[in-house]
Amino acid sequence: EVNIVESGGGLVQAGGSLRLSCTVSGLTVDDYTIGWFRQAPGKEREGVSCIRRRDGIRASADAFLGRFTIATDNVESTTFLQMDRLQVEDTAVYYCAVIPGNVRPAQNLIALAAVWRYWGHGTRVTVSS
Repeated sequence: EVNIVESGGGLVQAGGSLRLSCTVSGLTVDDYTIGWFRQAPGKEREGVSCIRRRDGIRASADAFLGRFTIATDNVESTTFLQMDRLQVEDTAVYYCAVIPGNVRPAQNLIALAAVWRYWGHGTRVTVSS
């Protein structure tokens, strides 16, 4: 059984930073890609960034370049989303998701939430003014 668990969310003041974590277990494949998504109240789920485990190839939506950064710790099987200069508009539930196999990270991949195979339950981020 595949298990995906996000953590690290919380309350932060605008301009501050948070580091989210995602752990993935139960996969029996040679490689997979991990993605971060978010969903604000009343809004559609949107892709943030993704990274392939085998070689660390990354892709991010243009809106997050320079402010959000994805990285993977292979030893601990953990993927991080470092979020800096947070804004009130960043308030959302942030989800970690997985696509098994050798799919190449790309902007069009994170733009299609329906493609992703496994999902965590999310971690809530609230940014106050």
